[in-house]
Amino acid sequence: MSTIASDKFDQWIRTDFRTLNTALEEIYFVQEDRAAVEGVGSGLKADLVAEGEAHVEALLAEGDTHQPFETAFNTLGNLGLFMAALRRHELTNPDKETESPFKRCSALCLRIASSLGVAPRFVSPHLSANNYAINGVQKAFTHLPDETIFNDYNLYSILYFKRAAEALMHIPALGVSASATAMMLKEAKYALDQVAHYNKILFDKLDVTRFFYSVRPYFKSHRVGKIVYRGANAGDFAGINQIDLLLGLCRGDDLFYGNILAEKMQYMRPEDQRDVQRTLRIPPLMDGFVEAAERHADTDWFQENCKLFLDVCTAHGRTAAQHQNMLVEKYIKKPAVTMETKHLKQVTASGPPLGELLNTLTHLRDLRIAAPRDDIQTAYNQINQLKAALAVHEI
Repeated sequence: MSTIASDKFDQWIRTDFRTLNTALEEIYFVQEDRAAVEGVGSGLKADLVAEGEAHVEALLAEGDTHQPFETAFNTLGNLGLFMAALRRHELTNPDKETESPFKRCSALCLRIASSLGVAPRFVSPHLSANNYAINGVQKAFTHLPDETIFNDYNLYSILYFKRAAEALMHIPALGVSASATAMMLKEAKYALDQVAHYNKILFDKLDVTRFFYSVRPYFKSHRVGKIVYRGANAGDFAGINQIDLLLGLCRGDDLFYGNILAEKMQYMRPEDQRDVQRTLRIPPLMDGFVEAAERHADTDWFQENCKLFLDVCTAHGRTAAQHQNMLVEKYIKKPAVTMETKHLKQVTASGPPLGELLNTLTHLRDLRIAAPRDDIQTAYNQINQLKAALAVHEI
């Protein structure tokens, strides 16, 4: 049940907010230096600030912004979209401030976020799985077609990741030898193949230049109060981590992966946080199959279920390789080469410099594809052990 102020704010986000951002993007895009946005479009920026802050004041005056959860979460997302746009248009910059200049908005974000147990900014679900459409149109920063493409196909992939995770979550209660386990592994494989399918469409349809200069900048880090919160990430939902952990390609007791989980938890919805916590208490399926390979490699159930399990691991690894080799390389690393040096420091959404981000993503990709590496521990040996158990039976 929404409030009058939250309804009006939501309507503004869906209409004039998008129109103002779109007008500014069109101005930036025709410049020789498309990344030079400071001091450009001052009139439009003044309108954006004035209209947004008027809605913030109305929300503060009304006061009822924390109940029920969905209303509060939606309002927090709208506030986060507004603050992300302020950051995109260089009306705030964490490197030049010790505190956000938008104090009233920060205070409201912090109040709502503290009551919900999430980060005080917009997060991935606000533009994906929890982005309510009105008359066929979901919320976005702009009216640009490439942003719609980016949001739509990210959502399709997220929904199929969730479907794969849900299928795998049934298996621990059944055991790796159950006949129904084969059904669940087939379901997970199908879902992950769909992720790869929609990823490929996204990479084929999305314009590199438009994404780099007109979509990606809305996902930058910014301050809420005194604290810098990183940009929203399409991976900020439980499903992909549940798959990592259940398959055993990533481990909760691995320091690198543990840091990733700890950092991203506040950017998930509370139920997603609980799903990850629950998954961390479940032994990986990899361990069950490795143990079974020593005693049951010649059984029909092992041969069928283990092959299906390896197929799922391969499918999950393929989506990770796609993300690194197609999205990151094509849409971030390569266009960054042509960007003026002064803009490179803040080219990433997650905060760290581009080189550091690329190293982290490579490490994560190699865990998910079980790559042979001497410097980190992956599931390479366990995967080969299972492949050998299948090969012996075939001989």
